[in-house]
Amino acid sequence: MSTNTDQKGQRAPWPAGQQPRVLVTQAVPQPGIDLLRTFAGVDANPDEGVIWSKEELKARLPGHDALYCLLTDTIDAEVLDAAPDLWVIANMAVGFNNIDIAEATRRGISVTDTPGEITDTTDDFAWALLMAAARRVAEADRFTRAGKFHGWGPLMLLGGGVAGRTLGVVGFGRIGQAVARRALGFGMPVLYYDIKPVDAETERELNARHVSLDELLANADFVSLHVNYTPETHHLLSREQFAHMKPTAYVVNTARGPVIDEAALAEALRDGQIAGAGLDVYENEPEVHPALLALENVVLAPHIASASIDTRNAMATMAAENIKAVVENRRPPNLVNPEVWGEG
Repeated sequence: MSTNTDQKGQRAPWPAGQQPRVLVTQAVPQPGIDLLRTFAGVDANPDEGVIWSKEELKARLPGHDALYCLLTDTIDAEVLDAAPDLWVIANMAVGFNNIDIAEATRRGISVTDTPGEITDTTDDFAWALLMAAARRVAEADRFTRAGKFHGWGPLMLLGGGVAGRTLGVVGFGRIGQAVARRALGFGMPVLYYDIKPVDAETERELNARHVSLDELLANADFVSLHVNYTPETHHLLSREQFAHMKPTAYVVNTARGPVIDEAALAEALRDGQIAGAGLDVYENEPEVHPALLALENVVLAPHIASASIDTRNAMATMAAENIKAVVENRRPPNLVNPEVWGEG
């Protein structure tokens, strides 16, 4: 039995006066570390860009009460076996598909993430990718740096228009709705697909209409993905779906890489089934499908949609706040598994 549960298997209170030890798996913004150090002993990975292997993580976990991790850390039963005294896992990410939630819950470990903070930053970046893909910005940059610009020409680097076109939003949660809200400024009608439609007032406010995925793909000029990654959304867009799209359409993904079948996307881009794409996430990060790397009509970014200074500082602090709440015997504000606290 874990030390964070009582004899009945229920969550026990954190021992009064005991300082927790926190393991931080990657270099994170300093405000998060500063907050942790006000109430905990902190062991942090100091090397920016260095991601510990599973074996390294398992070797460092014993003796820690809290784990501060990121989406690129896989926290499964094998890792949890190395931390029998773990009380809380704070994921500095929106989402938690890198963590075995059922296993953590069985062990009485609170799991948290950092939702909300990335909404504006991510939807801004989705628009950056959309505009860059449509207007061939990255390609134009390469063209200019290569010394190929010899003066204005009426046929040079022609791209797709944006204003007044139809935007398709797949996943209509906080970020999807924020993307749709920005479309109002471009005079774009919005088609959206989500398992649960929003209310009629929100649809009117955002000039949005709920449709099936097939209808969205057939009619949208831009398709922006904002779904969680689950078994149901794995390869949500693959060969069949790209075949339904307009040859002038663009796909933008700032959600999770495996939502798109990258091999199928590369084929669709190469064969002209769709016009272009903008990607911030990849199916097998940090690897990018080599066929995508060879194409000019796709903009590739290294998973930086939430990479504004303010947003990353806020995420780092929120993850630390989640740990602080647990050791103060308060329900953490961003709890993923309420069952640990006798809820749900």
